[in-house]
This record gives sequence, C-alpha cells and structure tokens, in this order.
Amino acid sequence: MEQKIIIAGFGGQGILSAGRFLAYAGMLEDKNVSWLPSYGPEMRGGTANCCIIISDEQVGSPIVNDPTALIAMNTPSLDKFEKIVRPGGVIIVDSSLVGRQVNREDVVTYAIPATELASEAGNATFANIFLLGKLIAHTNIIKPESFELSLKHGLREKYHHLIPEEMKVLRRGMEY
Repeated sequence: MEQKIIIAGFGGQGILSAGRFLAYAGMLEDKNVSWLPSYGPEMRGGTANCCIIISDEQVGSPIVNDPTALIAMNTPSLDKFEKIVRPGGVIIVDSSLVGRQVNREDVVTYAIPATELASEAGNATFANIFLLGKLIAHTNIIKPESFELSLKHGLREKYHHLIPEEMKVLRRGMEY
C-alpha cells in the first residue's frame, strides 16, 4: 500500500498541520512516511501545500509528482494540481471555497462544503479535519485512533481540549 497525497490551499487553513498530523498517524502505525511542506513567503493568506507519502515500503523521495489523492481547499489549488492526480485517484474539494467542479472523469471526486460544515460545528478552522475524514474513509490510509494520538502528540497542551471536537468533525467527514 502506498498513498501519495497533496493537500493544498491558502496559508492559515491548516494545510501543513493537516499533512503533519496525517504523516505522524502513519508513523504510529509503523508505516514509512514523508511530509514535505511548501508555502509562500507571506504564509497566512498566501499559497500553501504539502506532500505526504504513507507507504508499507520505503519512501525513496518526498516529492509527489503523481498523487493518488488531492485535497484542494481553494480554486487555485485545484487548478494547479487537478491534472497530475493519477487516473483512479481521488480529489476532495472544499466546495465552500472552490468555485468550480472537478474536470476529470477518471478520478473519484468528493465536493464537500467543509468550511461551511465546520463553521456550523462551531469552528471554521476544522474544515481541513473534515476533508481529512473523507480521505481516511476513502483510502483507509490510517485509523482514526492513530489520528487522535497524532493530535495529542502534535498539539500544544493548551489546545488538547479541542481534540474531542476535532475527532467528531473527523468522523463526520468520514461519513459525509
């Protein structure tokens, strides 16, 4: 099993954190992982993306040129990465912020109003977690319990009170 994932959007949407938590969860399951962040100099409001590889085999390079999965949290990210997703892969978009449909018929697509749903759940910053939930459900890349452990490890103690709510959002994303 190997999943090559790109998560992309604007800085401030939790793009890099989502990738880091996903990669750490893979490590907790004794998988080989890589996480490669990329962001513009302005960070918040600029472009941000990260490449995550989770594999049963060794990871030779952290660069992802042919992702099996894409999470696009804005239209520029979908424009940039849609064409390189492998046929048979999956594209998950935040339809609250992406202003168009996926133009491919050789991939599975999910258009989820994640920002809107996360806002309704009480915290718009959880939109990335909602989309990760759908990715986890579609690919079975990690177990939700591993993701929860990665949150406990990766978040500062003062944010641990948010973990139960984040896990609710993750599970809602898995079921969407």
